[in-house]
Amino acid sequence: MQDRTLDRRGFLACTVMSGAAAASGPVLPTLARGVRRSPAPPAPPFELEEATIAGLQAALASGKYTARTLAAAYLQRIEDLDRKGPTLRAVLEANPDALAQATALDAERKAKGPRGPLHGIPILVKDNVATRDRMQSTAGSLALVGVAPPRDAFVVERLRAAGAVILGKANLSEWANFRSTHSSSGWSGRGGQCRNPYALDRTPSGSSSGSGAAVSGNLCAVAIGTETDGSIVSPSTCCGIVGIKPTLGLVSRAGIIPIAHSQDTAGPMARTVADAATLLDPAGLQGARLGVCRARFMGYSPATDALMEGAIDTLKRLGAVIVDPADITTAGQSDDAEFAVLLYEFKADLNRYLAGLAPGAPAKTLADLIAFNEGAKDKEMPYFGQEIFVQAEAKGPLTDQDYLRALDKNHLLMRAQGIDAVMAEHRLDALIAPTGGPPSLIDLVNGDPGGGGSFSSPAAVAGYPHVTVPMGYVRGLPVGLSFVGRPWSEGTLIKLAFAYEQATKVRRPPRFAPSADLSGGAV
Repeated sequence: MQDRTLDRRGFLACTVMSGAAAASGPVLPTLARGVRRSPAPPAPPFELEEATIAGLQAALASGKYTARTLAAAYLQRIEDLDRKGPTLRAVLEANPDALAQATALDAERKAKGPRGPLHGIPILVKDNVATRDRMQSTAGSLALVGVAPPRDAFVVERLRAAGAVILGKANLSEWANFRSTHSSSGWSGRGGQCRNPYALDRTPSGSSSGSGAAVSGNLCAVAIGTETDGSIVSPSTCCGIVGIKPTLGLVSRAGIIPIAHSQDTAGPMARTVADAATLLDPAGLQGARLGVCRARFMGYSPATDALMEGAIDTLKRLGAVIVDPADITTAGQSDDAEFAVLLYEFKADLNRYLAGLAPGAPAKTLADLIAFNEGAKDKEMPYFGQEIFVQAEAKGPLTDQDYLRALDKNHLLMRAQGIDAVMAEHRLDALIAPTGGPPSLIDLVNGDPGGGGSFSSPAAVAGYPHVTVPMGYVRGLPVGLSFVGRPWSEGTLIKLAFAYEQATKVRRPPRFAPSADLSGGAV
């Protein structure tokens, strides 16, 4: 992505709104710096605000709620905040069968008891995750509107088997933000511009932007996002929630519209660590050895650095052993190789997906999608183009030596010489850094801004796990703290993140302000 490859913050990463762009309403115009919008109507009171899965299960067990009344309440919340009111544009469409599914799960609970902790829980899934139902699976593109996948994605199969109610499809950066070098995170031809619930003129970040905004705004209990590089952790930090990018391969990618098989994964996005995972330990930081990654990931935002220094002090107080600094010496050295790998794999993987899970689509290949976008410029490319599509189409097969060398370089720099090396040298349990800076302004003229600080790439390129948890606020805008570790160390990272979360409890629900409050101090 030319000079923008150095900034992965917006790079990659459930019938309220129709599938047609015209029905999605006007997209958010670009704002000049300092220009403020008229205040949005206040959000109506919501009894389920900040509800946890455990709390919802207790309410279901007591009879206070049923799965149907929970689903109905969240659907009404989507109507109030996503279609009306602040108009978050976080949800592309609601599941027309959600209430019927919930009713059937209520009957099953009464007859047999609950299947488990997700029985009756309303969940949104990102629109690049295939569902075999009356909803669409489009990656936000008009090119796949009306196409019915022949089967559920693996992660959806598991959710249905656990008794979750698939509430609808979340908006996203179209094609997971892998179409243009000047894109605006959270924009799709199908859904328009998704907005940050903390300040409506700020980016929700990409590409799981709708999942992040929906969870933060209490439009669902929990959501599924996907990440190639930053697309779970970046919207999580910018929307003030918890995100878990698992080790590559821990969660099957089957049925997910791809970017690159060497980095793609699905993962949970939630308001609490407990809702994002089940392994909990409130004393989890005692004796843990944590390395602070400063070079390239701090020093770009004084306010973010101040939050990080406070987090380090808190971690010490909780018994962690801090190694400071513990830098990844190869950070940034794989950016060009990473982008080359993504281009090669995107072409190969997307063509395979279109052939197998979008058999009715008019576009059968990436080349067909490029032609479709050219023919629908007014709807698909009103603000930015498809330079990345064109670059990917020019690539050869996955047997090319350029691809194989770039893939080897990625793994060497970010695994053996990167995360593995620094963790072994200092005998670390995890690496920590700010996940990124505060969310930037939405800009449909220039696209997402450049800049430094995103901590997503090392773990993304290595295929290693990454957990982000709310760390604090800068002028009311959320910033997250990251925990990154070796492969298959999700249990350790979740334990550490949970302990930090329980000691700080910094998350506060958004109030859908039109802009960040610039009248006071820096925080």
